[in-house]
Amino acid sequence: MKLTVDQVHVELEGTPVLQGVDLEVLPGTVVGLVGPNGSGKSTLLRTVYRSLRPSKGVVRVGDDDVWRLAPRTAARRTAAVLQDPAGSTGGLSVKEIVELGRTPHHGLVGREGPDDRRAVADAIDRCGIRPFAAREYASLSGGERQRVLLARALAQEPRLLVLDELTNHLDIRARFELLDLIRSTGVSTLAVLHDLDLAVRLCDHLVILSDGAVAAAGPVLEVLTPDLLAVVFGVHATTERHADGVIRITYAARPITSGGRPAPVNERSPENYDTHLTRTTEH
Repeated sequence: MKLTVDQVHVELEGTPVLQGVDLEVLPGTVVGLVGPNGSGKSTLLRTVYRSLRPSKGVVRVGDDDVWRLAPRTAARRTAAVLQDPAGSTGGLSVKEIVELGRTPHHGLVGREGPDDRRAVADAIDRCGIRPFAAREYASLSGGERQRVLLARALAQEPRLLVLDELTNHLDIRARFELLDLIRSTGVSTLAVLHDLDLAVRLCDHLVILSDGAVAAAGPVLEVLTPDLLAVVFGVHATTERHADGVIRITYAARPITSGGRPAPVNERSPENYDTHLTRTTEH
């Protein structure tokens, strides 16, 4: 299902946080939302999953304004996976956490039916968490907990996934495994990612936020230009797709320090990049 964010503005306590943000997530694609700390990424996600009403603008999932839908109807369409809440799970087992994903379909006191059991079982199997389905959620490792949260979202059978820094605190293998799992779902996805290398690996398109506005949007190689990386992220870097299909981001040894201005062209030439900082990602 398509997500459309149309000229969304958000003010918090009178301070503009988002200013005229536009973006699209086409059916079945993964769009990464990236930008420096404080650029408005998580705030934008909150408008999408109905946690924060925009001051102006419209968020549509399919053809409907999410803020005109009944909350349960909106929840059937959009599932949000946020920062890991291990301390607030009340001793629930893994299976019980995943079953919470069915709440929008029948309410907290609704009777579980065959469709619920099928959806939960499918989500558990897809996310590879059946071996520890009976364990207490809080006892799991970080990577295991993130798989459980994704399984809960998939049990919801959403048309749109919204992910907020899902790979935080995971080791690199767990990150790659989780990203591959997300891509395998086939569900339209909007994901906030802090790490550009992981964003390149996961996403079909990127939207770059800077100071609450869209600085650039489009395919990875069109968006992550040396000038944009310098102006928005304050680093010297280049991005290119190699003959083997791998996109590599190569960073200079030091960040930009001259008032945030892009370095002169000769300072951004390949011979001045630290090859030890090359990151390799598949896409």
